[in-house]
Amino acid sequence: MSRQRSEEMPHWPLHLFLLLMVGITLYPLLWVITIAFSGGQSLAIANLPADAGLADRLRAVVPWPEHVSTSNFRSLFADQPFARWLLNSAVVSAATTVLGVFLASTAAYAFSRFRFPGRRAGLMSFLVSQMFPGVLMMIPLYIIIVQWLGLGSSYIGLVLVYTVTAIPFCVWMMKGYFDTIPRELEESALIDGASQAMIFFRIVLPLAKPAVAVTALFSFMTAWNEYIQAATFMNKEEMYTAPVGLRFFVGGFSQQWGYFAAGSIIAAIPIMVLFMFLQKYLVSGLTAGAVKG
Repeated sequence: MSRQRSEEMPHWPLHLFLLLMVGITLYPLLWVITIAFSGGQSLAIANLPADAGLADRLRAVVPWPEHVSTSNFRSLFADQPFARWLLNSAVVSAATTVLGVFLASTAAYAFSRFRFPGRRAGLMSFLVSQMFPGVLMMIPLYIIIVQWLGLGSSYIGLVLVYTVTAIPFCVWMMKGYFDTIPRELEESALIDGASQAMIFFRIVLPLAKPAVAVTALFSFMTAWNEYIQAATFMNKEEMYTAPVGLRFFVGGFSQQWGYFAAGSIIAAIPIMVLFMFLQKYLVSGLTAGAVKG
């Protein structure tokens, strides 16, 4: 036994490699925090003179501000319409989450429990729709939302687009979770006189809280972080979402990196809070649906 242990590979190279990977992952995030709290609008490494010494160059690549300031955060809300953009993102994301969870859960329950013509074709169509990049749908979506329905630069139009984008994945994931719930529970409720709607809302849906949590998180993240579709459908500045508004801080005519970094940190906070609030459901919600499909 001692000989076998001596022949085992030591753990410190693996730990060292993991620490290196963690450092590589955190380094860009530390730079964002540094630029946000620097109080300036430029990248520190870009301001080095040509004859800068080695010590100055090493100091420039270390993500730490020389003077900590919150002026960029204050200016975002005092001088920029960032609060309005955050409100737009919050409204669109919340509406997308509610609508996406409702449609995905009801559709997934129908695919899981009922047998009807076109069931397999419907599931396959959801799966096939995920094989193509979303950019391919931009032109038909623009024609439908803007030209036919007249919902350009509106909450309703963007919510419809995001909901349609998120539903295929959510339906497949929730169907896999519904398949793991024993049918005997529903049969017992039917014998006791419960209706199908009562069974779904009072028995099945509470048991599927992990899947609902993952579906809600995915729908919220889809709407909160998306840029291309929001930039396409939102043509008015007051209707920009947070990602679209952040992009204009570093456009072709201005390089306001301080505002961009500060806004990025603020925009990341709701996702972090939602992750922490739903983390106890995430693991079970993501893995249980793969047990039985």
